[in-house]
Amino acid sequence: MDFEQIAFKLIVGFVGLWLLTRFLGKKEISQLTPFDFVSSLMLSELVGNTVYQEDVKFSHLLFSLLLWGVLSYLFEKVTQYAKRARGVLDGKPSILIRDGEVDLNELKKNSLDFDQLRMLLRQHDVFFIREVAYAIFEANGSLSVMKKPDEETVTRQDLGLETKSAHLSYSLIEDGEINQEHLNLIGKKETWLREELTQQGCKDPKDVAYAEWKQGDGLYILKYKKSSFREPRN
Repeated sequence: MDFEQIAFKLIVGFVGLWLLTRFLGKKEISQLTPFDFVSSLMLSELVGNTVYQEDVKFSHLLFSLLLWGVLSYLFEKVTQYAKRARGVLDGKPSILIRDGEVDLNELKKNSLDFDQLRMLLRQHDVFFIREVAYAIFEANGSLSVMKKPDEETVTRQDLGLETKSAHLSYSLIEDGEINQEHLNLIGKKETWLREELTQQGCKDPKDVAYAEWKQGDGLYILKYKKSSFREPRN
């Protein structure tokens, strides 16, 4: 087996295992990202071939590991800097329960049924779907749960306080790059975001490491400088 065959098989294996992982869905990999899952399988196979197959030389293993390291490095850099490609490469979070309503389409898209959804909710000590305001199926297969305000351990009703609606937060800027998709989701324009940044003393979005918006809490900004923490404004 020459180096060209090894390179070809590794590339085919890399792409094939990634596609298979994405096809199987998030629940097949639990806490691993699709890339982590592929990487663990491929690396174990490389070592296994060296141990159990006499015709595979040690130099072949070194070449394979080197090539795999390059592929892994390039993959990580693509997901790090090509933000638009993250959803395709690593997968996107899916909102299974939105404002107390189960999204049947998202449930089906992620190959989940209600028994599996209830099992995931029970891991968060939630035994009734009606208690949930939002449930997000993360890219690594875990479930993030936001309970309805009235269903918290100490409820607002118990304290005689006014009941408030639950809202998700949206990241609007990451590493200086504006997230147009999230701006559209909250019904805001880029001009609005730039005005908000200016009011908080930030002239250029490229100076912002992270900016998050939530209805009722306003915009939270984290600059690259150490003195970047600011109080949210409504």
